[in-house]
Amino acid sequence: MRETIHIYHTNDLHSHLENWSRIRDFLKMRKQWHKDEGDQVYLFDIGDHVDRWHPLSEATLGKENIELLNEVGYDAVTIGNNEGITLNYDDLNDLYEDADFHILVGNLLDKSSRTPKWVKPYHIYETNGGTTIGVIGLTAYFYPFYRALGWNITPPIDELKKLVKELDPKVDMLILLSHLGIRDDENIAAEFPEVDIILGAHTHHILHQGKKVNGVLLGAGGKFGQYVGHMMIEIDVTKKEVISKKAQLYEHHELPVVKNEEEENLLWFKKGEELLKQEVTILNEPLQAEWFKPSPLPKILSDGLAEWCGADCAFLNAGLLIEGLNSGPVTKQDLHRILPHPINPCLIRLSGAELKEIIKQTFNEDWPHLQVKGLGFRGKVMGQFVYTNIQMGDTNQTIYINGELIDAKKIYKLATTDMFTFGHFFPDLQRLEKKYFMPEFLRDVLEWKLNQ
Repeated sequence: MRETIHIYHTNDLHSHLENWSRIRDFLKMRKQWHKDEGDQVYLFDIGDHVDRWHPLSEATLGKENIELLNEVGYDAVTIGNNEGITLNYDDLNDLYEDADFHILVGNLLDKSSRTPKWVKPYHIYETNGGTTIGVIGLTAYFYPFYRALGWNITPPIDELKKLVKELDPKVDMLILLSHLGIRDDENIAAEFPEVDIILGAHTHHILHQGKKVNGVLLGAGGKFGQYVGHMMIEIDVTKKEVISKKAQLYEHHELPVVKNEEEENLLWFKKGEELLKQEVTILNEPLQAEWFKPSPLPKILSDGLAEWCGADCAFLNAGLLIEGLNSGPVTKQDLHRILPHPINPCLIRLSGAELKEIIKQTFNEDWPHLQVKGLGFRGKVMGQFVYTNIQMGDTNQTIYINGELIDAKKIYKLATTDMFTFGHFFPDLQRLEKKYFMPEFLRDVLEWKLNQ
């Protein structure tokens, strides 16, 4: 006797709700269809469904995303870094209080080093045919960020070893919800053949027919709701063995059109904007934000960053500011519109010699027009660099900090954005001592500075 198990999975939606109407209706339709056929069906999301670039996710701190998942009837989710490190401790603790599904994270502990009340490291499902399925969740090991917020994040592979050892004798099939990225997924498949399926995320990779590594089937659906993943598993119920497993992706534009989907998307956007219309300050004059020439708002943000972090100097890229601010009342919606990034302030301790080399790298003539992807950046281009308490001599070879010639041996405190510490633009900043200010975003710093 055989049974068919259908698994549908989504990942890295990043609150791109313009794609959600079709995904929602497609999943609800497929779930009912398989049930009518007598087949087992499960729905999983692999994290980063929430992204605070969207005004509705910002205004509700992700709770509206949970309602959307509830409506579809998801069985379980794991968290991504956007759920995990873009909300403060209490807001993440409360995010899933109304969830109708399991939240599976095997490597997250609370302040007291216990599993949070809303989390399970795994869940065991039993199909109508009696097949037992152990589902584990793991999220990316962003240790300094979780620590700054009060969470205890543990190495995912260490936890996986324990969980596989515990679950493998108890279940007929093991599934991993992995917000770790394609390289980790491939390594896990090579090391843990006990795992039957890995549903992936985080690196936004696309596996159209899945990928088999060491007999383990990997699946992933890109980002932003571009794809919905579907796996079909055939089980020999008598022998409790997996006979076959196949994977495919459905492209969003090929899903059935939903009536009034554009209006629904606009409604979600407008609802978020209305909720954010809370006045934070009043400007006597407009503040422009230019990407390729000096303008007041980027300089105000840079100055605010230096003050917020208690730094000797600061720099940031003008492209962070999507646009400027008009005179008159300024609301949270305005600040969210011009600074939608989940980017945190960062303070770095470094020698004058190191600081000089970092500043010289910002003179790269190719960078202002560079289109930046990832790293939390939600803008279009890098833009020119803006400095606070950093002055250059006539040739840009002489650099002054607070009007004094930079001292190669002195230790300075530099304030900048967290995206510059990940090694992509300034590899040296990745290894230096640093402090992340969390959960504050750049828009919080700008609000504070404008109110001064």
